[in-house]
Amino acid sequence: MSDSTLTLSLRIREDMKTAMKAREKVKLGVIRLILAAIKQKEVDERIELNDQQVLQLLDKMVKQRRDSIEAFDKAGRDDLSTIEQNEIPIIQNYLPQQLTNDEIDQLIDQAIAKSGAQGMKDMGKVMGIIRPQLQGRADMGAASGKIKAKLA
Repeated sequence: MSDSTLTLSLRIREDMKTAMKAREKVKLGVIRLILAAIKQKEVDERIELNDQQVLQLLDKMVKQRRDSIEAFDKAGRDDLSTIEQNEIPIIQNYLPQQLTNDEIDQLIDQAIAKSGAQGMKDMGKVMGIIRPQLQGRADMGAASGKIKAKLA
């Protein structure tokens, strides 16, 4: 099996072995969290996750970290916030290249035009078109805010 056909789950497992050998404690810990989340979802749903489902899971993990950072910062827990901030790039390493703000704006404009959205009542239509394009490549919360601003 060549690198190009390696599934995302297998790539993560291989990276775990590499992190163990290199004694990279933080990276190893985050990879174990990722694998545990994948395993949990597979056991709960009695399926084997494909790459798209793993990407959705990773995207959710990044969002959880961002939410935690915000909460920890408000509570003055910089120590916990720093841990979460250090985990995000490790998780994002498995996500596709992040989109620029200009690329996101362009996709939003295309989705609005395609859906014929007239105002906030059409927010769901636009999100339905844009979500698959942004999945794992952009912060959905930020994109949602941009869509609201354009539809208002």
